[in-house]
Amino acid sequence: MLTEELVDLSRLQFAVTALYHFLFVPLTIGLAVILVVMELTYVVTDRPIYKDMVRFWGKLFGINFALGVTTGITLEFQFGTNWAYYSHYVGDIFGAPLAIEGLMAFFLESTFIGLFFFGWDRLNKWQHFMVTVLMALGSNLSALWILIANGWMQNPLGSEFSFVTMRMEMTDFWAIVFNPVAQAKFVHTVSAGYVTASVFVLGISSWYLLRGRDLDFARRSFRIAAGFGFASALSVIVLGDESGYTLSESQQAKMAAMEAMWETEPAPAAFTLFALPNEAAQRNDYELQIPYVLGLIGTRSLTETLPGIREIKEKNRERIVDGIQAVAALEQLRRNRDDATARAQFEAHKANLGFGLLLKKYIVDVSQATPDMIQQAVDSTIPRVAPLFWSFRIMVALGFLFLALFTLALFYSIKGTFVEKKWLLRWALWFIPMPWIAAELGWIVAEYGRQPWTIYGVLPTHISVSNISVANVYGSLAGFIGFYTVLLVVEVYLMRKYVRLGPASLGTGKYHGEQAAGDALPAGATSNRG
Repeated sequence: MLTEELVDLSRLQFAVTALYHFLFVPLTIGLAVILVVMELTYVVTDRPIYKDMVRFWGKLFGINFALGVTTGITLEFQFGTNWAYYSHYVGDIFGAPLAIEGLMAFFLESTFIGLFFFGWDRLNKWQHFMVTVLMALGSNLSALWILIANGWMQNPLGSEFSFVTMRMEMTDFWAIVFNPVAQAKFVHTVSAGYVTASVFVLGISSWYLLRGRDLDFARRSFRIAAGFGFASALSVIVLGDESGYTLSESQQAKMAAMEAMWETEPAPAAFTLFALPNEAAQRNDYELQIPYVLGLIGTRSLTETLPGIREIKEKNRERIVDGIQAVAALEQLRRNRDDATARAQFEAHKANLGFGLLLKKYIVDVSQATPDMIQQAVDSTIPRVAPLFWSFRIMVALGFLFLALFTLALFYSIKGTFVEKKWLLRWALWFIPMPWIAAELGWIVAEYGRQPWTIYGVLPTHISVSNISVANVYGSLAGFIGFYTVLLVVEVYLMRKYVRLGPASLGTGKYHGEQAAGDALPAGATSNRG
């Protein structure tokens, strides 16, 4: 058995590198689409200011993309270094979407990024616009295939364990591609990326407006970000609701932990707006609930119930006890593949093999597991409640604040008075970091809430790690944190540098009369042109 310290350190290392990497991903996904909107406006209107908007925001996109690629490369290598048994167990399935992502999406995105930056003088405006479209398509396709892989980890459809190869094997590629969990995660994640980019453009444009500089440029950027961000914020909320529905079907333990729902309630269940979870006593010391809401979100009905943590634990106890038979039969088949009795026993109990493997954390021979060990395994099937409960609620609260921000920004954009609303501009400026916080919390809910599994219900996390020394993991963890922190500092430095330089960094000067007129306006003045 591997030490608990090694498992925890390996998990921490992957979590740290993944969370660092995802600081770059949402802006890449969202800003690519905003560039498409800006360039389409330029192509249709033929107004040079929109071309300069594409070039300026595209420069910030390029900085973010380059550093994001650097942080993403190490993630895939960790599957081989720190998660070797996981890679063996699921490689045929998990590797397929990642390979397609590299061949289809990443190459597409990388190729057209080059054309995007160096093709302005070699392509006509329609050709360059198509380059931008394909670049954005590559960014979003990359997210699609990665989230298909991650969605399979959350809901392993289209696959089956083979006692001959001792690994999971693909049975239906299209079931993996159209996995409802993967599709819900994709649309929700990319919408969150659109919100991130919209807040980024809105906030920086607000900074220019507050300082009374590059006014026409900032006004137009603000309007585009307000409209695109409003649609994106609505999408995040609606698609987040769809994610909740798929979660209630595929990962009931995660749903119950997110909601601190200890007991099964009569349908439809209430949504707990605020609570103080007491995990030792398995109850909430205080809670404020909204009747019916959770039942409607989780089941789309008024009659279906959502199981509470206590009920889920009892069901998992039955599955663990049954899974002991599957593990025992599998070990016999490893010694003799032709053992008909062992094969019949395995086929009868294989649905609960993963639950039986949970006991491997406590004893080598699971058939000798004591009641205390079984209880420990049962308790481990529910992730810690408080981190999930609060992470989810902060994320949701931020989502509604984004919607409020973009609603007001769009409203005052339509009225043409947003430049006068200093409080709105300051809100947008100081809210720039919030989408990243919401996105990171979303991944904490998704990944921490899947514990104790790497493949939900199939492969426990403690079995998945490589048999390497704890010292090696400490060393690589320190190295990753140091290197990634340097990259993050470089990102912030370059972003601040070019934002402070503003559109002047393009070397195009005034915007063909329009910008000169706009610059002549005093700070706080309004213009309804464009």
